[in-house]
Amino acid sequence: MSLPLVPPPLAADSIPAPARFGRLIGVSLGPGDPELITRRGWAALQSHARWAYPVKKAEESSYALDIARRSGLAIPADAVELVFPMTRDAVALAKAWARAAAQTVQLLAEGRDLAFLVEGDASTYSTFRHLARAVRELVPEITVDTIAGVSSFAAAAAVADLALAEEDETMAVIPAAYGVEVIDRLLDEFDTLVLMKVKPLVDEILELLERRGLTATSCFVEKVGAPDERVVHDVARLRGETVHYLSLLLVQNPKRARGKLRRGCRARAGQEPAPSTGTASVGEGVSA
Repeated sequence: MSLPLVPPPLAADSIPAPARFGRLIGVSLGPGDPELITRRGWAALQSHARWAYPVKKAEESSYALDIARRSGLAIPADAVELVFPMTRDAVALAKAWARAAAQTVQLLAEGRDLAFLVEGDASTYSTFRHLARAVRELVPEITVDTIAGVSSFAAAAAVADLALAEEDETMAVIPAAYGVEVIDRLLDEFDTLVLMKVKPLVDEILELLERRGLTATSCFVEKVGAPDERVVHDVARLRGETVHYLSLLLVQNPKRARGKLRRGCRARAGQEPAPSTGTASVGEGVSA
Protein backbone atom coordinates (compact mmCIF):
# COMPACT_ATOMS: atom_id res chain seq x y z
CA MET A 1 0.00 0.00 0.00
CA SER A 2 1.31 3.42 -0.93
CA LEU A 3 1.14 5.79 2.01
CA PRO A 4 0.93 9.57 1.70
CA LEU A 5 3.85 11.88 2.21
CA VAL A 6 3.45 14.99 4.33
CA PRO A 7 3.21 18.08 2.10
CA PRO A 8 6.30 20.31 1.93
CA PRO A 9 6.76 21.98 5.33
CA LEU A 10 6.02 25.60 5.96
CA ALA A 11 8.56 27.84 7.61
CA ALA A 12 8.16 27.64 11.38
CA ASP A 13 7.12 31.29 11.66
CA SER A 14 4.43 30.86 8.99
CA ILE A 15 2.57 28.03 10.74
CA PRO A 16 -0.77 29.47 11.88
CA ALA A 17 -1.32 29.50 15.64
CA PRO A 18 -3.87 26.73 16.34
CA ALA A 19 -6.45 26.64 19.10
CA ARG A 20 -4.36 23.80 20.51
CA PHE A 21 -1.49 21.64 19.36
CA GLY A 22 -1.84 17.88 19.45
CA ARG A 23 0.53 15.79 21.57
CA LEU A 24 3.64 14.21 20.09
CA ILE A 25 3.63 10.61 21.34
CA GLY A 26 6.65 8.36 21.06
CA VAL A 27 5.15 4.87 20.83
CA SER A 28 7.79 2.26 21.68
CA LEU A 29 7.06 -1.00 19.82
CA GLY A 30 9.87 -3.19 21.14
CA PRO A 31 12.66 -4.51 18.91
CA GLY A 32 10.66 -6.72 16.58
CA ASP A 33 8.16 -9.05 18.22
CA PRO A 34 4.69 -7.40 18.14
CA GLU A 35 3.78 -9.27 21.32
CA LEU A 36 6.27 -7.05 23.16
CA ILE A 37 4.21 -3.93 22.48
CA THR A 38 3.00 -2.70 25.87
CA ARG A 39 -0.67 -2.23 26.68
CA ARG A 40 -0.13 1.52 26.74
CA GLY A 41 1.59 1.46 23.36
CA TRP A 42 -1.20 -0.69 21.94
CA ALA A 43 -3.81 1.76 23.21
CA ALA A 44 -1.98 4.66 21.55
CA LEU A 45 -1.92 2.81 18.24
CA GLN A 46 -5.67 2.28 18.45
CA SER A 47 -6.46 5.82 19.54
CA HIS A 48 -7.50 8.75 17.36
CA ALA A 49 -3.83 9.74 16.99
CA ARG A 50 -2.41 9.94 13.49
CA TRP A 51 0.55 7.65 12.83
CA ALA A 52 3.99 8.82 11.72
CA TYR A 53 6.91 6.50 11.11
CA PRO A 54 10.61 6.86 10.21
CA VAL A 55 12.20 5.86 6.89
CA LYS A 56 15.73 6.25 5.57
CA LYS A 57 14.54 7.29 2.10
CA ALA A 58 11.22 8.51 0.77
CA GLU A 59 8.76 5.69 0.09
CA GLU A 60 11.17 3.12 1.55
CA SER A 61 10.08 0.37 3.94
CA SER A 62 10.00 1.16 7.66
CA TYR A 63 11.10 -1.41 10.26
CA ALA A 64 8.94 0.25 12.92
CA LEU A 65 5.90 0.25 10.65
CA ASP A 66 6.50 -3.42 9.86
CA ILE A 67 6.33 -4.27 13.58
CA ALA A 68 2.95 -2.54 13.80
CA ARG A 69 1.78 -4.30 10.61
CA ARG A 70 2.74 -7.72 11.99
CA SER A 71 0.74 -6.98 15.14
CA GLY A 72 -2.40 -7.36 13.06
CA LEU A 73 -3.40 -3.70 13.21
CA ALA A 74 -4.54 -2.10 9.99
CA ILE A 75 -2.25 0.74 8.92
CA PRO A 76 -4.30 3.94 8.83
CA ALA A 77 -4.74 5.43 5.37
CA ASP A 78 -3.47 8.79 6.60
CA ALA A 79 -0.26 7.46 8.19
CA VAL A 80 2.74 9.55 7.11
CA GLU A 81 6.44 8.92 6.75
CA LEU A 82 9.21 11.18 8.02
CA VAL A 83 12.58 10.84 6.31
CA PHE A 84 15.73 10.48 8.43
CA PRO A 85 18.62 9.68 6.05
CA MET A 86 21.47 7.41 7.10
CA THR A 87 24.36 9.77 6.48
CA ARG A 88 27.18 11.47 8.36
CA ASP A 89 26.94 14.58 6.19
CA ALA A 90 26.25 17.26 8.81
CA VAL A 91 24.59 19.63 6.34
CA ALA A 92 22.29 16.95 4.94
CA LEU A 93 21.39 15.79 8.43
CA ALA A 94 20.61 19.31 9.63
CA LYS A 95 18.30 19.87 6.66
CA ALA A 96 16.56 16.53 7.21
CA TRP A 97 15.98 17.18 10.92
CA ALA A 98 14.68 20.69 10.23
CA ARG A 99 12.31 19.35 7.59
CA ALA A 100 11.03 16.52 9.81
CA ALA A 101 10.50 18.87 12.76
CA ALA A 102 8.60 21.40 10.65
CA GLN A 103 6.45 18.65 9.15
CA THR A 104 5.67 17.34 12.62
CA VAL A 105 4.69 20.80 13.88
CA GLN A 106 2.40 21.22 10.86
CA LEU A 107 0.63 17.98 11.69
CA LEU A 108 0.32 18.82 15.39
CA ALA A 109 -1.08 22.24 14.48
CA GLU A 110 -4.19 20.42 13.27
CA GLY A 111 -4.95 19.74 16.92
CA ARG A 112 -4.68 15.98 16.56
CA ASP A 113 -2.19 13.82 18.46
CA LEU A 114 0.65 12.29 16.45
CA ALA A 115 1.89 8.78 17.35
CA PHE A 116 5.49 8.38 16.17
CA LEU A 117 6.34 4.68 15.81
CA VAL A 118 9.63 3.70 17.46
CA GLU A 119 11.43 0.37 17.24
CA GLY A 120 12.79 -0.71 20.61
CA ASP A 121 12.51 1.86 23.40
CA ALA A 122 11.92 5.53 22.61
CA SER A 123 14.44 6.70 25.22
CA THR A 124 17.32 4.45 24.15
CA TYR A 125 19.36 5.33 21.02
CA SER A 126 16.15 6.54 19.43
CA THR A 127 15.33 8.97 16.64
CA PHE A 128 12.32 10.06 18.65
CA ARG A 129 14.23 12.01 21.30
CA HIS A 130 16.02 14.02 18.60
CA LEU A 131 12.71 14.71 16.87
CA ALA A 132 11.02 15.77 20.11
CA ARG A 133 13.86 18.17 20.91
CA ALA A 134 13.76 19.71 17.42
CA VAL A 135 9.97 20.11 17.60
CA ARG A 136 10.16 21.85 20.97
CA GLU A 137 12.78 24.22 19.63
CA LEU A 138 10.17 25.36 17.11
CA VAL A 139 7.17 25.31 19.46
CA PRO A 140 8.16 24.95 23.14
CA GLU A 141 4.57 24.47 24.34
CA ILE A 142 4.02 21.23 22.43
CA THR A 143 3.44 18.33 24.83
CA VAL A 144 5.65 15.27 24.36
CA ASP A 145 4.52 11.91 25.74
CA THR A 146 7.03 9.04 25.71
CA ILE A 147 5.72 5.49 26.04
CA ALA A 148 8.42 3.18 27.37
CA GLY A 149 9.14 -0.08 25.60
CA VAL A 150 11.33 -3.18 25.56
CA SER A 151 14.90 -2.43 24.51
CA SER A 152 16.70 -4.64 22.01
CA PHE A 153 19.32 -5.73 24.54
CA ALA A 154 16.71 -6.73 27.15
CA ALA A 155 14.90 -8.81 24.52
CA ALA A 156 18.22 -10.25 23.30
CA ALA A 157 19.20 -11.40 26.80
CA ALA A 158 15.80 -13.07 27.18
CA VAL A 159 15.95 -15.04 23.92
CA ALA A 160 19.59 -15.98 24.58
CA ASP A 161 18.69 -17.19 28.09
CA LEU A 162 21.25 -14.88 29.70
CA ALA A 163 21.14 -12.51 32.65
CA LEU A 164 22.29 -8.98 31.95
CA ALA A 165 23.11 -8.40 35.63
CA GLU A 166 22.49 -10.25 38.89
CA GLU A 167 22.71 -9.07 42.49
CA ASP A 168 25.59 -6.55 42.60
CA GLU A 169 26.86 -7.06 39.06
CA THR A 170 27.36 -4.10 36.75
CA MET A 171 26.57 -3.59 33.08
CA ALA A 172 27.23 -1.02 30.38
CA VAL A 173 25.56 -0.39 27.03
CA ILE A 174 27.73 1.26 24.36
CA PRO A 175 27.83 1.56 20.58
CA ALA A 176 30.54 -0.76 19.26
CA ALA A 177 31.77 2.16 17.15
CA TYR A 178 33.79 3.40 20.15
CA GLY A 179 36.31 0.76 19.08
CA VAL A 180 38.15 -2.19 20.54
CA GLU A 181 40.44 -0.13 22.78
CA VAL A 182 37.48 1.29 24.68
CA ILE A 183 35.74 -2.10 24.73
CA ASP A 184 38.90 -3.74 26.06
CA ARG A 185 39.11 -1.20 28.89
CA LEU A 186 35.43 -1.51 29.82
CA LEU A 187 35.66 -5.30 30.06
CA ASP A 188 37.60 -4.77 33.28
CA GLU A 189 35.04 -2.29 34.61
CA PHE A 190 31.75 -4.10 33.98
CA ASP A 191 30.47 -7.66 34.39
CA THR A 192 28.38 -7.39 31.22
CA LEU A 193 28.94 -5.27 28.13
CA VAL A 194 26.20 -4.75 25.58
CA LEU A 195 27.78 -3.77 22.27
CA MET A 196 25.25 -2.17 19.94
CA LYS A 197 25.46 -2.07 16.13
CA VAL A 198 28.50 -4.30 15.82
CA LYS A 199 28.30 -4.77 12.04
CA PRO A 200 31.42 -2.74 11.04
CA LEU A 201 33.67 -4.20 13.77
CA VAL A 202 32.68 -7.86 14.13
CA ASP A 203 36.09 -9.36 13.27
CA GLU A 204 38.02 -6.87 15.42
CA ILE A 205 35.75 -7.51 18.40
CA LEU A 206 36.00 -11.27 17.96
CA GLU A 207 39.80 -11.03 17.98
CA LEU A 208 39.60 -9.11 21.25
CA LEU A 209 37.22 -11.63 22.83
CA GLU A 210 39.44 -14.53 21.78
CA ARG A 211 42.50 -12.79 23.21
CA ARG A 212 40.65 -12.17 26.49
CA GLY A 213 39.20 -15.70 26.61
CA LEU A 214 35.62 -14.43 26.54
CA THR A 215 34.13 -16.04 23.42
CA ALA A 216 32.47 -18.76 25.52
CA THR A 217 30.66 -16.14 27.61
CA SER A 218 29.55 -13.99 24.68
CA CYS A 219 26.44 -14.14 22.53
CA PHE A 220 25.47 -12.52 19.23
CA VAL A 221 21.84 -11.59 18.51
CA GLU A 222 20.58 -10.27 15.18
CA LYS A 223 17.14 -8.72 14.49
CA VAL A 224 15.76 -9.87 17.82
CA GLY A 225 12.03 -10.50 17.75
CA ALA A 226 11.78 -10.36 13.97
CA PRO A 227 10.76 -13.42 11.94
CA ASP A 228 14.39 -13.85 10.82
CA GLU A 229 15.88 -13.42 14.31
CA ARG A 230 19.23 -15.14 14.82
CA VAL A 231 20.98 -16.08 18.08
CA VAL A 232 24.61 -17.28 17.91
CA HIS A 233 26.33 -18.57 21.05
CA ASP A 234 29.39 -19.85 19.18
CA VAL A 235 30.44 -16.34 18.21
CA ALA A 236 33.79 -17.43 16.74
CA ARG A 237 32.01 -18.75 13.64
CA LEU A 238 30.91 -15.21 12.78
CA ARG A 239 34.43 -14.30 11.67
CA GLY A 240 34.44 -12.97 8.11
CA GLU A 241 30.65 -12.77 8.00
CA THR A 242 28.67 -9.66 7.09
CA VAL A 243 25.98 -9.29 9.74
CA HIS A 244 22.81 -7.20 9.74
CA TYR A 245 22.78 -3.58 10.91
CA LEU A 246 20.34 -4.52 13.69
CA SER A 247 22.74 -6.74 15.62
CA LEU A 248 24.42 -6.69 19.01
CA LEU A 249 26.82 -8.63 21.20
CA LEU A 250 26.30 -9.52 24.85
CA VAL A 251 29.73 -9.99 26.47
CA GLN A 252 30.14 -11.27 30.02
CA ASN A 253 33.39 -11.23 31.99
CA PRO A 254 32.90 -13.59 34.96
CA LYS A 255 36.57 -13.25 35.99
CA ARG A 256 36.41 -9.48 36.45
CA ALA A 257 38.01 -8.24 39.69
CA ARG A 258 35.46 -6.34 41.80
CA GLY A 259 36.01 -3.73 44.47
CA LYS A 260 34.42 -3.60 47.90
CA LEU A 261 30.78 -2.63 48.23
CA ARG A 262 29.26 -0.31 50.81
CA ARG A 263 25.89 -1.61 51.92
CA GLY A 264 23.15 -0.12 54.05
CA CYS A 265 23.04 3.48 55.26
CA ARG A 266 25.88 5.89 54.68
CA ALA A 267 28.48 5.66 57.45
CA ARG A 268 29.17 8.77 59.54
CA ALA A 269 32.34 10.72 58.86
CA GLY A 270 35.33 8.84 60.20
CA GLN A 271 33.34 5.66 60.70
CA GLU A 272 34.27 2.59 58.68
CA PRO A 273 31.38 0.69 57.06
CA ALA A 274 30.55 -2.72 58.49
CA PRO A 275 32.31 -5.58 56.69
CA SER A 276 30.28 -7.27 53.96
CA THR A 277 29.00 -10.79 54.56
CA GLY A 278 29.12 -11.56 50.87
CA THR A 279 25.35 -12.03 50.67
CA ALA A 280 22.68 -9.69 49.31
CA SER A 281 19.16 -9.25 50.60
CA VAL A 282 16.19 -8.43 48.41
CA GLY A 283 16.50 -4.90 47.01
CA GLU A 284 20.27 -4.62 47.35
CA GLY A 285 21.10 -5.67 43.82
CA VAL A 286 21.89 -3.20 41.05
CA SER A 287 18.97 -2.73 38.73
CA ALA A 288 19.26 -1.52 35.15
